[in-house]
Amino acid sequence: MAGKQIKYIHEGQYVAEVEIELVDSDTGWSPTMSLEDAYQLDDVREALKQGDLATAAKNATVYEMKRITL
Repeated sequence: MAGKQIKYIHEGQYVAEVEIELVDSDTGWSPTMSLEDAYQLDDVREALKQGDLATAAKNATVYEMKRITL
């Protein structure tokens, strides 16, 4: 079941949608993501924490969440 998957990162009022690649292996820990994808998720999370939307948007699709009051 390896293939692309979307991971969502929520920080404050922002949500980032990051596409990663999952890889099947012969170990019991399958599927896994690459180290590069793990760093990408960390980089996007850190950029969102710092409010650096331009950097986050280089590696992800960034959304702003707004509360809706009825």
